[in-house]
Parts: sequence; structure tokens; C-alpha cells
Amino acid sequence: MRNSKHECTAVVPKQYPKTNFPEIALVGRSNVGKSSLINCIVQRKKLVRTSKTPGQTRTINFFIINDLVYFVDLPGYGFAKVPMEIRAQWGPMVEAYLTKRRNLRGVVQIMDARHPPTPDDLMLWHWLHELLVPVIPVLTKADKLKRGKWDLQIRQTASSLRVSHSQVILFSAVTGQGREDLLERFADWLIPLRDTEDPKS
Repeated sequence: MRNSKHECTAVVPKQYPKTNFPEIALVGRSNVGKSSLINCIVQRKKLVRTSKTPGQTRTINFFIINDLVYFVDLPGYGFAKVPMEIRAQWGPMVEAYLTKRRNLRGVVQIMDARHPPTPDDLMLWHWLHELLVPVIPVLTKADKLKRGKWDLQIRQTASSLRVSHSQVILFSAVTGQGREDLLERFADWLIPLRDTEDPKS
């Protein structure tokens, strides 16, 4: 996946790419490791800029991967120190993408392996399921969690999300743990739109 690049940045639908490529959106709380996960998946250290300061992603960013699929980096949620007026802009921007973008094949919802899902995590999870959007739950920063706690954390998360234990992927951008599992889950989503269909804008 080394043929990867940042294609465009969008805040409104008319700025989305005009292509038939499938899109996989990645979303999670601010500073949960979303950018590091994308870099690990594509095996590029700096495709997505990482920051120790939460709330730095304030737009929707489209990354074209191998001329096959877009990874769509959505702004993080749940960080109180981001100015209220900016947070107020994020909601409608992200909702418009998740509810209206026909290229969207599924969402990777990223949560911190060291903690149970937050109320914001659960709210988004249930909302996506109401929309019938396929979602893969991923627990990042596994390398910061003692190995003996892995199974317990997976089971607790699965219980909170009301899914089976096997649906939750434990991931580490440092070690690459969970990368192959996640790529396998993507397989069914990598089907382009028919040429006769126009992508929604």
C-alpha cells in the first residue's frame, strides 16, 4: 500500500472526490491513534500527520490508496478544549458525510484499548448501526496495555457494543498487531461503484 497520497481536504460535500472508488471512513475520539493507524495500515510513516495535541484534524481528509480505495480521515470527537464554535461545525460536516456519501462502504471506529468505550463512543456506535452503516470496532494502543489484560478488555468492549468477541480487533501501530486482521475485514468493502452510477456530492 505504498502508492498512497493525500488527495484532498473537504468541509462540504461539493469538495469530495468525484470518483467511483469505495471509501472507508475512520473515526474516533481525539488523540485515540487514528492517524497512526492509517500510517500503519499503508506502511507509511508520515502519510497522515500525527500530533500529540488532540483536536488537530478539523476537516475531512481523503487519502487515495493504490488507486483502489479512499481512506477518509474524519475529525476526532469528544475533546472539550477545542473551541465551541469549531466543535459546532464538526457535527454537521461529519453527519453530512456519513449519511449522504454513497461511496462510503464502512466505518472503522477506533477506541482506546486501555479504557472502556466512552459515552461518545457508544452514541456514535449505535447511531451508525441505526443508519445501517457497517462498522469495525478497533481498540488501538494495545502495546500500552499489559498482555494479560487484552482478552478482558476485548470482552468488555464487545459486551458494551453488543457484538461478539471476534468482531473486536486489538491493534497496535507500534507493533503492527491487528493490521492483517483489519485488511481482511476491508476485503468486502473494496468493490467500486458501477460506472453507470454517479457518486453523491
